[in-house]
Amino acid sequence: MKKPSLLLLLILSIAAIVANQHAGFAAPCVDCHKVSNPSIVSDHQLSKHGKAGFKCSVCHGDQHSSASDVANAKIPTPDTCAVCHDERVKQYKAGKHGFAWAAMKAMPTMHWQPSVLIDEMKGCGGCHKIGMKTDEEIKALRKTSPGFGIASCDACHTRHTFSAEEARQPQACQTCHMGFDHPQWEMYSSSKHGVRYMLKQNKVLPPDTAAPTCQNCHMQNGNHEVRTAWGFLAVRLPMPDDIIWKQDRTTILQALGVLDPAGNATKRLDVVKGAQLARLTQEDWQKERDKMSATCKQCHSANFVKSELGKGDRIIKDADHAIAEAIRIVAGLYKDKILAKPQNYNYDFPDLLTFNDAPTPIEQRLFKMFLEQRNRTFMGTFHNSPDYAWWYGWSAMQESLTEIKFMAEDMRRAAGKAPAKAAAK
Repeated sequence: MKKPSLLLLLILSIAAIVANQHAGFAAPCVDCHKVSNPSIVSDHQLSKHGKAGFKCSVCHGDQHSSASDVANAKIPTPDTCAVCHDERVKQYKAGKHGFAWAAMKAMPTMHWQPSVLIDEMKGCGGCHKIGMKTDEEIKALRKTSPGFGIASCDACHTRHTFSAEEARQPQACQTCHMGFDHPQWEMYSSSKHGVRYMLKQNKVLPPDTAAPTCQNCHMQNGNHEVRTAWGFLAVRLPMPDDIIWKQDRTTILQALGVLDPAGNATKRLDVVKGAQLARLTQEDWQKERDKMSATCKQCHSANFVKSELGKGDRIIKDADHAIAEAIRIVAGLYKDKILAKPQNYNYDFPDLLTFNDAPTPIEQRLFKMFLEQRNRTFMGTFHNSPDYAWWYGWSAMQESLTEIKFMAEDMRRAAGKAPAKAAAK
């Protein structure tokens, strides 16, 4: 009998190693899941984890081996990923995505909403699930589902491929960063930045064409903090030197419940600090502005960058003036007993964080003016989306302000009080 060649023995040895690796991480997992969830198997085998021979037990533990003990399968958390990706997980925990779940839960009327939309993650919770959860929260989530939605990292690196290349694409951000209060996807994809990148994806433009993604601007060098200078609501400390803007921002912070009527900090400020919803020192704000400036300067001149970012700052100032006027009109209705202040409000200011739970049409209009239209005004400006900055943002704010003025005047007449203009004077 002819002896096998050295090359054949080498091939057989490699095949045996690969088979053993797959047996190690897949059997009996593959045998079962190829039947019940074949895409899980194929995705894992496509992933770097699979190609490196990682066992399923690395992420899911070794206590689940049959259909009868599915509940014993461990659902990964960011700490699971931190075993190999420690630096990225530290960045994530320090940034806005890491605090997303806590920020959602901090909203004062969130517990009024249908559980399916929040804790079961089909509404707000569907995006905010990217945030960290305490052990107690994870236990509570297991009561309504098998505990899915706690991995966080898979919000961008979708399971079971966990592809870094996928997470680098702007479409990875599209699911959450779109719609009512933060249509960044619509703004970006219609801007020249987004158009050029999609032309690159379609191979109309060469691969080396300058065309930034969301990640280029907001995750510089892969930093997972994902922070911005102005934050989601474009409020910050310290107060500006401009007296009018200072008064307007004070009014906004009072309507957010962060300052009381006397201008003193409230307990809600601690929530804002804990969830890192805003930059509360000049140093923190400047750090993020400098990062963004450095990114923009890769394609643009320094004076252009300073000018463009300055335009975003100035439109926030203008938008603040409009929303502050609307807040004061509604607050005046509370003060004059024309509009009943909701019992859950701590002060004689409308609570902008009650969102659509605001109890009357004029308060609902104010909420939309703040969270939808003001956001679109400044976000559209920063994202180079003229239509969002103007038609969906500033123009819509002016429409809402006009309606609020006329609604307030009608309410005052009905109550036999002075018209809104006289009262304001």
